[in-house]
Amino acid sequence: MNVLRFIVPGVMSAAFLVASASAQAPVGSDWPARPVRLVIGIAAGSGSDLLARALGQRLTRQWGQAVVVENRTGANTIIATETVARAAPDGHTLLFALDHAFTTTPHLYAKVPYDPLKDFAPITLLTEFGTVLVANSLLPVQNVQQLIALAKSQPGKISYGSIGAGSQMHLITETLNNKAGIHLMHVPYKGMPQLSTAVMTGEIGVTWLGLFSARPHIASGKLKALAYSDSKRSSFMPDLPTLAELGYPEVVKSVWYGLLAPARTPRPLVERIHRDVSKLLADPEFREKEMYSKGYEPSGLGPDEFAALIRRQFEAGALMVKISGARVD
Repeated sequence: MNVLRFIVPGVMSAAFLVASASAQAPVGSDWPARPVRLVIGIAAGSGSDLLARALGQRLTRQWGQAVVVENRTGANTIIATETVARAAPDGHTLLFALDHAFTTTPHLYAKVPYDPLKDFAPITLLTEFGTVLVANSLLPVQNVQQLIALAKSQPGKISYGSIGAGSQMHLITETLNNKAGIHLMHVPYKGMPQLSTAVMTGEIGVTWLGLFSARPHIASGKLKALAYSDSKRSSFMPDLPTLAELGYPEVVKSVWYGLLAPARTPRPLVERIHRDVSKLLADPEFREKEMYSKGYEPSGLGPDEFAALIRRQFEAGALMVKISGARVD
């Protein structure tokens, strides 16, 4: 008897069944197969880093593999962003992205080693928030309209502070200068502590501060809140108008944190990660402890909507950089 006549068909049938099961299994069903790197371009201990670590800890429990936060600092987050752009598109290297790496940095530098619109697969927007235009308590203005009127009557006499050319506060104020036809004089500072002190002591007239860091000084009367930089009002200060609704729709600049993967990451895997992170962002305990208490409004925007937001803000960033004339060599 030719035993092979019975064995070979059996082996082939078994192989066919395994292949069929593999073909029917959703892409990423065996993912993650090893620890996942969550790369961030900011130093450990910063607000964005703490959120990344909280996210990583919860996803570690959910995925059954360690999610390791990797701080790749330097070059204004360019190093971290490039690291993920060049990584294998298998879902094991993700980027905890800060907005400027995709919206303004590509326009500030003569060349960046990644394409913000082609080298990534957007997964989800984690949070988006604006900053507050604040004035020293002694500056005789109560709102943006009065600030503009005063600036027009005293060209170059009112100063504003930033943490340097190309920073968000520099770009947005120069755009306001351009659109309102005024000249607020730019004074750069080395960091946020010096900038905050300068506006509270009256060394400068106005600047932009994070909402949660500004609120105590607004409540104490040391600073006056004039406007919000996002396209919509903040739920934390709902009475504060945006510059867009005051007649300056070009003067909009938000800060956002998002999750992205390398381009060519399989779409089913991108969608799975989005679902898992969205579930986490919807968890009441996580929202309260890791988001709301720190001034973050959870988003969970999907891959396509997040990609559209990046493209819009990339184009808006190009205009702001052009208006400001800022360049980083």
